[in-house]
This record gives sequence, C-alpha cells and structure tokens, in this order.
Amino acid sequence: MNSKMFLPKVSVIVPVYNGEADLPDLIECFRSQTYPSDKVEYLLVDNNSRDRTSNLLQTAASNPPLVRGGSNFNQITIRYLTENQIQSSYAARNKGIHSSKGEIIAFTDADCRPQSDWLENLVKPFVNPEIAISAGEILALPGKTILEQHAARENTLSQKHTLAHPFCAYGQTANLAVRRQVLSQIGLFRPYLTSGGDADLCWRILQQTSYKLHFAENAIVRHRHRSTIKQLQSQWYRYGESNKYLHELHGVDLMRELTTREYFDRLARWLFKELPIAVAKSAIGKANLVDLLNTPIGLVNVRARAIGQRQAKLPESAWKIEQF
Repeated sequence: MNSKMFLPKVSVIVPVYNGEADLPDLIECFRSQTYPSDKVEYLLVDNNSRDRTSNLLQTAASNPPLVRGGSNFNQITIRYLTENQIQSSYAARNKGIHSSKGEIIAFTDADCRPQSDWLENLVKPFVNPEIAISAGEILALPGKTILEQHAARENTLSQKHTLAHPFCAYGQTANLAVRRQVLSQIGLFRPYLTSGGDADLCWRILQQTSYKLHFAENAIVRHRHRSTIKQLQSQWYRYGESNKYLHELHGVDLMRELTTREYFDRLARWLFKELPIAVAKSAIGKANLVDLLNTPIGLVNVRARAIGQRQAKLPESAWKIEQF
C-alpha cells in the first residue's frame, strides 16, 4: 500500500499528573499536527492531579482548538478521562486504551512537545503489516541550567539507548505507537508497575509474537530535561528501579555497581587530568561549565541509579497484566 494513502484512525494517549504548566503548549502541539485531524483523537488521562489539570482538560475537551481542513476549519478531538484509583502512568494509559477507537495507539507525555509532523512520521511504518511498534526519537528542549545542558549533550532520553538494550530493543512511551490488534493478543500495561512498563510491553510483543519494531527517527518529540540535582537523582533512581523490576519480570541482568575505589579513581582522574584540560580549553573559549563538570554529574547519576536498583522491590501486584 502507498504510505501516502495509509491514514488509519489514531488514538493518542497522554497520562497527566499535575500537568497544569505543560498542557497549553502540549495542546498547541496537537493542534499543529499535519496528520488529518478527522483521523485522530487525543485522550488525556488525569492521574489524580492536585493542581488545575482537571479543569484545563475539561475546558479543552469541551472547546478544543480549531485547525484548517481544506477551505474549512475543524476542531480537533480531545477526550478527557480520569484514572484516580491507581497512581501509575501505566494505569492511566490503560484507561485511555480501553476508551480508544484507533487502529494505531500512540503515546507521549504531558511534558513532551511533539513536532508538527510527529504523528504523520510515527504512523508511516505501520503500512508494513509486520510492524507492531513504532518508536520515534526524543530530543531535548532548550535548557538553561548546567544539568539540562549536560543531559542534552549525553542524549540521555534518546531512543537510540533503549533500542540498543542488550536484552531486547524497546521504545519509551514518551514517543511510541503500537498496533491495537497486538494488544488484544499480549495484553496492556501492567497497571501497578511504576517504572519499566514501556520495556515490558515492547518485550512481550516482540517475544510472544512475530511482529517487529521500527525506529521512526523523523517522528520527533522534544522533552525537557531535569533542571535540579533532586530531579536528576530521582530520574536516575527510577532507572535503577526499572532495571530491578525488569530483572524480576524478564531476567534482565542487574547493572554492575561501581565500587568505592572506582568512584574515587574516576574523581581523581577528573580532578587531576580532565579538569585542568577543560579549564585550559575554557580560557580560550573551547570549553564551558558543562565540560568542567561532566564527570561529577555523571557519577551522581550512576550512584543514584545504583541506589534505585539496590532498594527497589517489585510488588506482587506488578505481575498483573491488564487485558483488553
């Protein structure tokens, strides 16, 4: 089938928790999509927010923005849902899936900013009936803090990292689409899982079926990196939790922790070798503060991930897979 003629109905699902600050920009990104507006529904699921998220979503659903369709203007379809029983983005996504009508189900997050051709490029791979998962790329939004700039330089959120996972490739739900049909076969997300659910879903699809995953590199969303040490440590702590959960669920190898000696060796090498070189380069305008602090920031991240992996305990309820 010609990909230009391939325009399936798409459901875009976004879990939202305290998304008041992000929703206006996100909805504007949806309004700007090049995919035909009559072929898309946007399901925004409030996951027990404490701010004005609920009010904003109700307003958006009752009075969605207009888009041009030929010589006419049409409203995009925004549907407001709630998941207040289980505090988990995966439970919220499941609520959206149950209410969805699309042949293709796409996911992004409230703090993401999809480019205008995001959905168009994310859906194209499904013209191939062998494809069940399409993963788009995740790039950084412009950041002002050292931590944001560090994460952007390291491409921390890029799908290229998860697609190269040594156990099995997967895509992150910040930019992911799946074929509805396959969810009827393998089930939905584990609703009580708090981290690692995107990998779990992709792996069940790829290991239990003959379907394939496609990297839609031109389907881009931009994501804001963490701007404080507390936020950054929390992010990397969850990475450690995720790996421990996936170890329990799928037998993934645990990440090796750095020993105390290795930490001090890396800090010593930075202090006596890397830092003087970076300082010299900064004096002639060839390095900046991110270059100076790259190693200690990286070590903070690695330590937080190790603690998360060490402390994580998979709850018994997390084994449950919700069904269509």
